[in-house]
Amino acid sequence: MRNSDIHPVVAILKEEVRQWQVPAVGVVAEQTEYDPFRVLIATVLSLRTQDKTTAGASARLFALADTPETMLTLTPTTIERAIYPVGFHKTKARTILTICRLLIDRYGGRVPDEIDELLTLPGVGRKTANLVVTLAYHKPGICVDTHVHRISNRWGYVKTKTPEETEFALRAKLPAEYWIIYNDLLVTYGQNLCKPISPHCSVCTIERYCEKAGVEKHR
Repeated sequence: MRNSDIHPVVAILKEEVRQWQVPAVGVVAEQTEYDPFRVLIATVLSLRTQDKTTAGASARLFALADTPETMLTLTPTTIERAIYPVGFHKTKARTILTICRLLIDRYGGRVPDEIDELLTLPGVGRKTANLVVTLAYHKPGICVDTHVHRISNRWGYVKTKTPEETEFALRAKLPAEYWIIYNDLLVTYGQNLCKPISPHCSVCTIERYCEKAGVEKHR
């Protein structure tokens, strides 16, 4: 993919993804008026968990507590039961409580809006930090998960080996106007059409821009 191709590709994706549900954390963000705390916790819950499960777990947990202060009134067992069956639900329950304690002790209960500060919280990696910064604070950031990493390389837009390498490669070449929306576009497309194995290339409207790097079989 040529650098200039990213403009028509993003324009096409904006139209295409309207037919599908946006990722679960994006839904939580919209429903909570982009509350940073709930975006952060929903993102932690979403790690290695399907969107449908994340959405249900987030709703159940936030019905019990939706601030760091109220979350700390819950026991680990109560949180575990609320978020089950998310992946690693027992570990995440304790991580959530630790995050809440640190938010209160360090930031007066406020979720920081800087990536480097977010990365000091347990369970928060670059994907989560970027998602909080972009979704909750509308600040520049590029959230890279497996879909973004895979598709960006499949197109030939970047040539990287890890999601972290992809993030920094995209920071160097992706136009700033697309930084915040890039994750939602590619995650939605990756979940529904540009799948990891045997993507639906025959009906892909951006197929002509794609190098199909690493694609051994497609439909």
